[in-house]
Amino acid sequence: MYRGRGIRRGVSVLRRSFATQVPQVEKDCTTLIPPYDALLAKLALVRQILKRPLTLSEKILYSHVADPVKAFSDGRRVRGETYLQLRPERVAMQDASAQMALLQFMSAGLSRCAVPTSIHCDHLIQALEGAEADLKRSIVSNKEVFDFLQSASEKYGIEFWRPGSGIIHQIVLENYAAPGMLMLGTDSHTPNAGGLGMLAIGVGGADAVDAMTGTPWELKAPRVVGIHLKGKLSGWSTPKDLILHLAGKLTVRGGTGSILEYYGPGVSSQSCTGLATIANMGAEVGATTSTFPYTPNMQAYLNATGRAPVARAADRAASQGFLSADENAEYDDVIDINLADIEPTINGPFTPDLATPLAKFGSFIASQGWKDEFSAGLIGSCTNSSYEDMTSVANLAEQAKAAGLTAKATWIQHILQVPFLCTPGSEQIRATMERDGVTSALVDVGAVVLANACGPCIGQWKREDKGKEENAILTSFNRNFKSRNDGNALTMNFLASPTIVTAMAFSGRLSFNPMVDSLPLPSGGSFKFSPPEGQDLPINGFTAGDVQYYPSPNPAPQPDVEIVIKKDSQRLELLEPFPSHFGEASGNTRGMEFPPLKVLVRVRGKCTTDHISAAGPWLKYKGHLTNISENLLITAVNDEGGDINVAFDTDTNSSGTIPEIAKRFKTRKQPWALVVDDNYGEGSAREHAALQPRFYGCAVIVARSFARIHETNLKKQGVLPLWFVDKDDYCRIGSGDVLETMGLAETLRGAPNASIELRVTKQDGQVFQILTKHTMSVDQLSWLGAGSALNHIRSCMK
Repeated sequence: MYRGRGIRRGVSVLRRSFATQVPQVEKDCTTLIPPYDALLAKLALVRQILKRPLTLSEKILYSHVADPVKAFSDGRRVRGETYLQLRPERVAMQDASAQMALLQFMSAGLSRCAVPTSIHCDHLIQALEGAEADLKRSIVSNKEVFDFLQSASEKYGIEFWRPGSGIIHQIVLENYAAPGMLMLGTDSHTPNAGGLGMLAIGVGGADAVDAMTGTPWELKAPRVVGIHLKGKLSGWSTPKDLILHLAGKLTVRGGTGSILEYYGPGVSSQSCTGLATIANMGAEVGATTSTFPYTPNMQAYLNATGRAPVARAADRAASQGFLSADENAEYDDVIDINLADIEPTINGPFTPDLATPLAKFGSFIASQGWKDEFSAGLIGSCTNSSYEDMTSVANLAEQAKAAGLTAKATWIQHILQVPFLCTPGSEQIRATMERDGVTSALVDVGAVVLANACGPCIGQWKREDKGKEENAILTSFNRNFKSRNDGNALTMNFLASPTIVTAMAFSGRLSFNPMVDSLPLPSGGSFKFSPPEGQDLPINGFTAGDVQYYPSPNPAPQPDVEIVIKKDSQRLELLEPFPSHFGEASGNTRGMEFPPLKVLVRVRGKCTTDHISAAGPWLKYKGHLTNISENLLITAVNDEGGDINVAFDTDTNSSGTIPEIAKRFKTRKQPWALVVDDNYGEGSAREHAALQPRFYGCAVIVARSFARIHETNLKKQGVLPLWFVDKDDYCRIGSGDVLETMGLAETLRGAPNASIELRVTKQDGQVFQILTKHTMSVDQLSWLGAGSALNHIRSCMK
């Protein structure tokens, strides 16, 4: 194997290779090794029932089913039809979503979590000046929330990763992920851990509470799409380019209800962190998760990160056929990709599936009439902040410095012209970068290194240079909805690999193609980049860095700890259970049918969870449902007029913002409904997008189609998601119309073949009925009847 020298001042001799590295001291892996023997025994039972070859995804998922006989013995098709009761082995939560999850868990009355659980403080750190200053400021401004999370962690035995420790997904990959494991995470990019051959699924906080309370977690068995990889990436092409290319093929809805399972000889040629990049962005095509068969590079990564016992156990499980698909396993669809054909790709703006090969990007920009310039380059995030990413980027920086260039992203006369920002994924990555000269290579050409946190990727960027003017940025992030990064809807945000972002930063032009174009030198000559060279693992091993950020492993619960919530807090608020829609207390006179529901608004087009519950400055209210509900749908488009954040109150013949009219309905005790477009709730796993409408009194949302996580979050909170049978019916219902359910009572009673129709009364008195369909399981109907899943869980624990 190649043993290259580390990054140093001057030109390095790094090559993109799998270097032999110094293994880290072994960690306590007591809770990290999946129970392979038990999983294999359950899988044997599943095989007896199904009697067919299984994909890797099926092996992992079905071996975690609580009762295989009950789940599979009725002879029904499993994939895409059967609801599975699953027992995940671990839960991970980021600081923004953990607040509401913990508030819900607290109301369950348990003394400890039923499975190992961790909290990661990464979302609340705002980028402005640089790592040290930003971290100090954010710890002070968010002290109340961090104190709450730490005290709850101590009380319930949760591992608490302090602010500065890094991004949840990078930390999970470095510390918790294991081949064959099933894990839930309260973030849509939880599938990042699939890079280690497991199933890691993004969920809302209420789903996490299922696992934390020991309640079986329910999931409709996904379809399995096989992605067959052959060949090898070369030159400038990276794993990021593979998933950007695939996003262009599948679109943001193409993976909905499916697991993307990669297989074939091309898998083994990728580093473990490269596979994590691919799995991470499976969320952008709506996939439930992504996974890969166990490879030698996964084994090497486990050893390098101190988890040799996990690697040894995985080796044994793999030898018994657990960590790869059976021969002749069938997929619901197969996509063949030759990695040799993958070229650098740039996706965007405003959607992660608008894919343009780099060779055509300049002409694409010209055809749109956009300025041939960009205002910032940003690298890092949970998608691309591995050691391999950073050494590849540093190699480009060293090439440029040796040639006499400085990045456009630099300080000139103390005025920042074009920012070039770098976000390390974890304290371990940051410390290793600093030790190996990677950080100095970047800083020498003008980079600003930010805190080990999400930062601009999720809108935590206090950007002061562009205001509300039109501009473009290039990032190595995963998501690029409007206003996502800097709050400016006019910022065109393009996704690319970190090496493409870096190379283009030296030009400042969107049309620059570093594969073929040269840059002028101050000396009068020209310079052309060579393809980047990096290492997947550090030859001197990882260094832990500042261990004060890290938790004690496997902490015991401390029941005497008092959870810290100030009485007058504007950041945290204890939850009141949502009332049932039915029964005497509800005032509903229609029995087990909903009371008449007034339509609040008909939402037009793409409506992501960013539209429903904006992030950025609103993140500070994640633990305060009353305050954060003030942002309900504030960037959604009203289809009746095309205005943003406008709703009509037909009772008073007036209009207002969507939250204002929703609050009026709540004050009048008027339950209401939404009518929405395709793929409603695309994007983040944030359950606030379901909690907020429920808080204001929403009972039903009727959609052309739903995104998976958001539809489940609605069900958890007692909101009924209905699908139009005829999508054209979307246009027949408007603001102020009254909806009445017909058939819901029979559905709740479990009547066979029961269906739900909506009786629509228009404002002019016209009445008609429309057909809908639902995806509610028996258990989910119990949640609806109780008012929420948590209400149902509580009643079962009495």
